[in-house]
Amino acid sequence: MMLGGVASASEHGHAGLTSNSPVLWEIDIPFWEGHTLPINNSLVMFAIAVIFITILLRLASRRMQRIPSGLQNFVEWVFELLYNFVEGLTGRKLAKKYFWYFATVFLFILISNYLGLLPGVGSITYEGEPLLRGANADFNVTLFLGFSYAILWFIWVMKEQGPWHFITHTFGPKGGLTGFLKYALLPIFFFVGLIEILSICVRPVALAARLFGNIFAGESILEQMGAISWAAMLPFMFLEIVVGFVQALVFLMLTAIFLKTQVGGDEEEEGESAH
Repeated sequence: MMLGGVASASEHGHAGLTSNSPVLWEIDIPFWEGHTLPINNSLVMFAIAVIFITILLRLASRRMQRIPSGLQNFVEWVFELLYNFVEGLTGRKLAKKYFWYFATVFLFILISNYLGLLPGVGSITYEGEPLLRGANADFNVTLFLGFSYAILWFIWVMKEQGPWHFITHTFGPKGGLTGFLKYALLPIFFFVGLIEILSICVRPVALAARLFGNIFAGESILEQMGAISWAAMLPFMFLEIVVGFVQALVFLMLTAIFLKTQVGGDEEEEGESAH
């Protein structure tokens, strides 16, 4: 999980990275007597990632220039690459409306993955527990990302299609069928629609499990290699740098494709091309 993390953790009686994220503090919830808000080490890293991204963007936009340079130039270059990538996946219309989400989730996952590789993550302790833990190495965090996307996806689809179009798109005949064949195949299309609904329900869990599994496995391997030697861990550290980027990109791609395949063609682009 980090450089020297296993040795330090073992001094405090820990066996290494575990599937459960230990609770560090419990904050009393006002006006809800007897209930507390648990703060675990992955939530601390979640907050650090959000603060880091906020500070980075504030510094980049503090003194905006028509001809960018320095940090502003780098950030604009990154966002331009991301926008072109998202536009290629979703089309111009959807990219204009929802790029804010895809850019945000990509940056958060990427920064969280890389923060989890820093020295001190896993070895710095608080009352015998690791103070920091890679955010995406906690299944609760990735579940939050998966289900928050599922909610947004449903809102966007209802906004773009409406309930009736969603139902007919999911359960109705496809392929431009007409006449007797159209009605004869209705039971088959209805069954396919049920499978599609099941797939939609499974997507947030699949997104969460894919991200969590890759990050948790990578950080666990780093801990095991760190117990052997620094030299044994270095190749895996470089591998995790690549994996951290790839997993952020995969999450972005899948979420963008899920939206595009449901909403369908880009009417705005078709209208422009017709003129």
